[in-house]
Amino acid sequence: QVQLVESGGGLVQAGGSLRLSCAASGGSFSIETMAWYRQTPGLQREFVAAISRQGSTNYADFVKGRFITSRDNAKNTVYLQMNNLKPEDTAVYYCRADIRTDRLRNYWGQGTQVTVSS
Repeated sequence: QVQLVESGGGLVQAGGSLRLSCAASGGSFSIETMAWYRQTPGLQREFVAAISRQGSTNYADFVKGRFITSRDNAKNTVYLQMNNLKPEDTAVYYCRADIRTDRLRNYWGQGTQVTVSS
């Protein structure tokens, strides 16, 4: 059973940085796109960033220039480096991976809380 496990969330002051990680494990699989989303209470989950297997990236406008996503295919891991954090970045951050086992499916991590104090 494929699982995504996230780590790296926490509390940081405005202007600070955090690095999130999301590792896939469980069985034999290949990973296509890996992506990050976030959600605050009462709002829909929103797209933050994505990276293809080849390393092409895409970012939401509100994180461009501040967040960087990368991946290590050998470790089946995606990262989100978050710099110059703002209080409005406070949310639960989720990773999503398009993983091929017998077929291509979306998998989601459990989420990790990021809190930015002013």
